[in-house]
Amino acid sequence: MRSATGTARKRTSPSGVLKGLAALLGVVLLAALGPAAAQAQPLAGRAEAAATGLHISDGRLLEGNGNDFVMRGVNHAHTWYPGETQSLADIKAFGANTVRVVLSDGHRWTRNGPAEVAGIIGQCKANRLICVLEVHDTTGYGEDSAAGTLDHAADYWISLKDVLAGEEDYVIVNIGNEPWGNTDPAGWTAPTTAAVKKLRGAGLQHTIMVDAPNWGQDWQGVMRANARTVYDADTTGNLVFSIHMYSVYSTAQSVTDYLNAFVDAGLPIVIGEFGGPADQYGDPDEDTMMAAAEQLDLGYLAWSWSGNTDPILDLVIDFDPGRLSSWGERIFHGADGIARTAKEATVFGDGGGEDDTQAPTAPGTPVASAVTATSATLTWPAASDNVAVTGYDVVRVSGGTETPVASTTTTSVTVTGLTASTAYTFAVQARDAAGNRSARSATASLTTDASGPTPGVGCAVGYRVVGQWPDGFQGEITIRNTGAAAISGWNLAFAFADGQTVGNMWGGTPTQTGSSVSVAPAGYTAAIPANGSVTVGFTGTTGSRNTAPTAFELSGNTCTTA
Repeated sequence: MRSATGTARKRTSPSGVLKGLAALLGVVLLAALGPAAAQAQPLAGRAEAAATGLHISDGRLLEGNGNDFVMRGVNHAHTWYPGETQSLADIKAFGANTVRVVLSDGHRWTRNGPAEVAGIIGQCKANRLICVLEVHDTTGYGEDSAAGTLDHAADYWISLKDVLAGEEDYVIVNIGNEPWGNTDPAGWTAPTTAAVKKLRGAGLQHTIMVDAPNWGQDWQGVMRANARTVYDADTTGNLVFSIHMYSVYSTAQSVTDYLNAFVDAGLPIVIGEFGGPADQYGDPDEDTMMAAAEQLDLGYLAWSWSGNTDPILDLVIDFDPGRLSSWGERIFHGADGIARTAKEATVFGDGGGEDDTQAPTAPGTPVASAVTATSATLTWPAASDNVAVTGYDVVRVSGGTETPVASTTTTSVTVTGLTASTAYTFAVQARDAAGNRSARSATASLTTDASGPTPGVGCAVGYRVVGQWPDGFQGEITIRNTGAAAISGWNLAFAFADGQTVGNMWGGTPTQTGSSVSVAPAGYTAAIPANGSVTVGFTGTTGSRNTAPTAFELSGNTCTTA
């Protein structure tokens, strides 16, 4: 449902007159359709071809050795940013086990040729990532006149047969991204079936992934109702369905009903794209998406690493892994996130598969620094592992209770959102790609500073509305340090005049009481060098008026407005 237009960066607002209707009717229609796919016979007992690499068995994605493989990864827009090859290593460093790579078959954008695709596969393997390759030119076919056909995409994959041959352990072929819009979505079934048959007829043995109509969101239930027909068209049985979850999936029931319909039918499914930040069409329930995927052992691939026209969906800012957005923090370090749930494919040998049962050593004792009223930086000596340490989790220790507060791939993190004049105790655990966790480190104790103006702080704040729609808007706040010394940790306070409320925020964590808003920094915006600035963005709701705030305080200091 989210379309790619213009220069093809993923946009937060879909095109086409029916897309707003999708957000309104999706839940009702999905519930009314019922689990149509579940009416068919389960897969148990079906004669399946001999497994070649990644394959499907009884509705599950397995590796060639029979081990279950659950995708935990992100999408990366390679075809529009071919120079950002470092991104695959950066994505792996955050713990992902899979990357879905955007390619073009040449219909709409510059074709990614055999040598380039071979290089991408090689980089995925070098970074121990399973590689889902997709053609993006098909996006919104039937509604977007620029979109290509699944048949054209199938010909592209066949042209890459020599490059793909022998990579069945490492590569999944996603025939075409969101290959049907909202215009006559029932037309999706026949060309999807034909494309699957064409690839199998050409001899491709890879697991095939197929996307849903309705711009990937299937709000009319066409893929759900016809999944068995499409699945049975694959002579190998190695086909997995991909649902894209954005604003149509704004309730827990809409998410779980859809996923469970496939699971109950014994049909394989992954969340091939999803977003969390709210837009004018709704607020996706990413918490349920991730929790349900973990509960059902289903894969998920978040959209997207970086480079979106609207950066609300960027996991990192400007392809910089040191600048995680709040969306990135949620995906990598939040509950049911990649850092906590991903397990590396066993095909890569010693490196986090089921055979790796050795936990890392405990990290060294953390040391606190840059303590303010609302934040503190913790640094610790690295842990070691028989394969590799992939990340660290920081917990707050209170009596016998441990509460996760931050995760990182480095040996330092800034914990934000603390309360002034309060004692805290923190500890750190290390983890590896297999999910093995170390013993807890020794603890570090600190007391946050008293609240109130920070001596010597000078600041200027710029506020602007980036975009606006009925009942909602996107805002941006730029905080400039006009003082002579760097700021490490801060709290920004302001008030709305017209009853506006902050929804999703990136670059900071908001707390709102009535009209008053308080913002604590994210880890990557906590430090503001002298004469430097940081930017916080957010989406919000509003009524008939949307007057900008006129007064701002940074850590108790009055700021000028810019």
